[in-house]
Amino acid sequence: MPTFVEALNEQIGNEFAASQQYIAIAVYYDNEALEQLAALFYQQALEERNHAMMMVQYLMDADHPVVIPGIEAPKTSFGSVSEPISLALAQERRVTEQVTALTKAARKAGDFQGEQFMQWFLKEQVEEVAKMSNLLRVVERAGDNVLLVEDSLARAGGEAADATAPRAAGGAL
Repeated sequence: MPTFVEALNEQIGNEFAASQQYIAIAVYYDNEALEQLAALFYQQALEERNHAMMMVQYLMDADHPVVIPGIEAPKTSFGSVSEPISLALAQERRVTEQVTALTKAARKAGDFQGEQFMQWFLKEQVEEVAKMSNLLRVVERAGDNVLLVEDSLARAGGEAADATAPRAAGGAL
């Protein structure tokens, strides 16, 4: 079993992979002229990238080695408007499991700073799974009229920045 630091370095790759997958989803929606869905997933890509950079900053601050792992290519073609959202929901559920395992690893190692660092990510994952679950329900209810989804997203507006978020390496790029 990898140490907390090794597992956190692996998670950096998982977060970058999630970012790339969200870019691929955003591009799919952009090509379908679904601007609200595209914008949502471009923003999600930035969030995932920043999650990786928060982990990088933590490791540097804690004087641990930082390893940026390679990632697999994302899925880029989809058969329906709901398929990318189903993929995103599965991805967020997987990340929740990964974050939970990281928190357990830090606790088991007696790494109280690492465990405290992971608390924000646990909270974030509850929000991310809920967001994708709700979006999937909206898409399913809209049926063939995807413009209802676009309208719903346009009315919802954006999210406020989380002042409790850990600092990301490189600042707010």
